[in-house]
Amino acid sequence: MAITLTAAAAQHVIKTIAQRGQGVGLRLSVTESGCQGLSYVVDFTDQVTDADQVFESHGACVIVSHDDLPQVDGTEIDFVKKNLLHDTFEFHNPQAKSSCNCGESFSV
Repeated sequence: MAITLTAAAAQHVIKTIAQRGQGVGLRLSVTESGCQGLSYVVDFTDQVTDADQVFESHGACVIVSHDDLPQVDGTEIDFVKKNLLHDTFEFHNPQAKSSCNCGESFSV
């Protein structure tokens, strides 16, 4: 499987990297947190290591460590405008058995 970005998410990644002036892509990782046990962590990264897997969608890259990949394999990342003041990434993760109502945490 793979990690994919929607066109909107890829456009946001490309735009943000251009504004930063550097970067190779969006890093997706998982941490133990939240009411369901795991939470997504996203950040823009300037490097890829041997412990990472790189996925490309619509001209943008998502970087995931091999350790985190089993929890997020097959995930589609979207970027949505919730309202005028709030834009966010949304995760459509087939590995998630349950998630909280706010979408911030999940369990596998």
